[in-house]
Amino acid sequence: MIPLSLYIHLPWCVRKCPYCDFNSHEVRGDNLPEELYVAALLKDLDEHLTDRPLVSIFFGGGTPSLFSPNAIETLLTGVHKRLRLTSDIEITLEANPGTVDEARFKGFRQAGVNRLSIGVQSLQDEKLKALGRIHNRDYALRAIDAAKNAGFDNFNLDFMHGLPNQSISDALSDLKDALAYEPPHLSWYQLTLEPNTVFYKKPPTLPVEDVLFDIQDQGIDLLQKNNFIQYEVSAFSKSNRECLHNKNYWEFGDYLGIGAGAHSKITHQNLITRHWCTKQPLDYINPEKKFIAGEKVLTQEDIQFEFMLNALRLIQGVPATLFTERTGLSLNTIETILSKARAKKLLQEDKTIIAATPLGQRFLNELIGMFLT
Repeated sequence: MIPLSLYIHLPWCVRKCPYCDFNSHEVRGDNLPEELYVAALLKDLDEHLTDRPLVSIFFGGGTPSLFSPNAIETLLTGVHKRLRLTSDIEITLEANPGTVDEARFKGFRQAGVNRLSIGVQSLQDEKLKALGRIHNRDYALRAIDAAKNAGFDNFNLDFMHGLPNQSISDALSDLKDALAYEPPHLSWYQLTLEPNTVFYKKPPTLPVEDVLFDIQDQGIDLLQKNNFIQYEVSAFSKSNRECLHNKNYWEFGDYLGIGAGAHSKITHQNLITRHWCTKQPLDYINPEKKFIAGEKVLTQEDIQFEFMLNALRLIQGVPATLFTERTGLSLNTIETILSKARAKKLLQEDKTIIAATPLGQRFLNELIGMFLT
């Protein structure tokens, strides 16, 4: 059975960052419609009940830590009443260091959250200011301490590199400071300028390509020397501390998405269907409007491309048999492309796995693009 995850989108934040292209909306004063939104989420979930057990739950945003521990507990209690949960389910909540304290973290833990993802981004005040973050270095360090004191032994620290005017030493300094707090997991990814963002319209001065390459090369080396395993392009963990929710995405598992703008991917009777929720939060909580804004059955071309788009991000790749297990398609449907990619030294020669070579990882977009037909 294909694993099933649940994504819950909480779309509000204190201030939208200039690089953010997620469906997030600034809170105006104290106008966070927490109760209405929680009720809408559970009503939405009622339309997607299934006997399949959940392997993970992820609260993303926006800034989920703006919601009270009571609201998170109400949600998780409601989910538990409607769906089966595996005994070792991973339940992650994203937190902004500017919106939490130890009492709030303890409340989230009591509500059932067992993993945090703390959006640090940098530990240098001038870089945080350039990114439009609402916290500073002191807030970030206090948030990490608060999470550990609240009993979270499973947490992720989210960092970015390639920041405006960032040097190699700046980037490595962030990593060294983070490592001092012994996180089990680090997300470390390059800042990109996405359309429909402030940074895209008014680009900041970013490091040149040679500096970006050296930052990534030296950063990965530093993390590996500190016993972190790079298991995905931008994900590093200690042994057995991978993010199960994200791994399910990368291994082309299924997921339900509830909340404004959330997306779902569901496999049923050899058909893979995507649907997405209405984007505006006020429309989402409006009882006169439908939760689902659109739906699409994936074509064979869609499926093979999306499988590769996800699986090839994993450093060790996936077993070749997983392609058929998760897509319902024979491996023969992509054998010609696989052969071409191996000939270009972009894919591993071992035909029992589908995995990029170091060259393929460096030119990942080119490799994935080969599966667009």
